[in-house]
Amino acid sequence: MNARTPAAVNALDDAELYRVACKAALALPHAEMYDFARGWEAARVHGKWFMLATVRDETRLVSMKAHPDDVQALTHEFAAVQPGYHLNKRHWITVLPNADADERLVTALVLESYLAVVAKLPKRDRPADLGAFASSLRAELLE
Repeated sequence: MNARTPAAVNALDDAELYRVACKAALALPHAEMYDFARGWEAARVHGKWFMLATVRDETRLVSMKAHPDDVQALTHEFAAVQPGYHLNKRHWITVLPNADADERLVTALVLESYLAVVAKLPKRDRPADLGAFASSLRAELLE
C-alpha cells in the first residue's frame, strides 16, 4: 500500500480525523456506523467491522484493519499510524492526529480496511468482480 502524502500542510486535528474517517466510511456501499460499546463507535459492512473510533486521553483516534505487511510498513512510514489500540496489533492500525495524518491518507486507510473486509465476506455479499469494484472505489474516493 502506498498512501504516502506530502508532509502535512493539511494535517488533521482529532475532530477532523474523526470527521474524515466517518465520511469516508459512510461513502462506501452497505457501510453503516453504530455505537457498540460505551465510548466506541464502529463502521461495518454486512456485520463485519472495518473501522473503530474512540477517545483516549481526550483525543479522538480511529482504528482500521490492515494487511499484516501494511501494518508494519505504515507504522514505520507515518508517525500518525500506530499498531491497533486495544486491538489485534497484527491486523489493525490506529491513526492519531499528527502532522502526517491528512485527509487523503485517512481516506485511503479506511477504504483499504473496507476492501479487506469485503474480500472475506461470503460470495453472496461480495461484488461479482471485486477487483473492478476496488478500482472503481479507489478512483472515486482518492482522485
